[in-house]
Amino acid sequence: MRITQGTFSYLPDLSDAEITLQIAYALENDWPCSIEYTDDPHPRNDYWEMWGLPMFDLKDPAGVLLELNECRKTFPSHYIRLTAYDARYGRQTTALSFIVQRPAKEPGFRLTREESADRQVRYTLHAYAADRPEGERY
Repeated sequence: MRITQGTFSYLPDLSDAEITLQIAYALENDWPCSIEYTDDPHPRNDYWEMWGLPMFDLKDPAGVLLELNECRKTFPSHYIRLTAYDARYGRQTTALSFIVQRPAKEPGFRLTREESADRQVRYTLHAYAADRPEGERY
């Protein structure tokens, strides 16, 4: 199963050259970039761990790619995403976000159906990766 979160998630994984072009696009629009990682990509898990601070002062895509590669070295089997923020609205607004690294094996999710009173049906997603302790999921 392939996690589909963010821009480009239905496309094949982007190469470093394609990632660099997206970083350049974000920086040309004055969108600072941030790198985040997780081993629990549940759709409701919006808050991934940050790799350092958002790079407000970087204007060169090579600097962002350098930080991205350092994060990849440190977390080779985690999900890593790059997020670009648009501050024109006076608050943190995501302008672009996409996954730049995935684990070699993505175990997927289980959908649990629960029937309750008045014919209500509730569905819950459970990540198979979450069955293992944090740090050992992939």
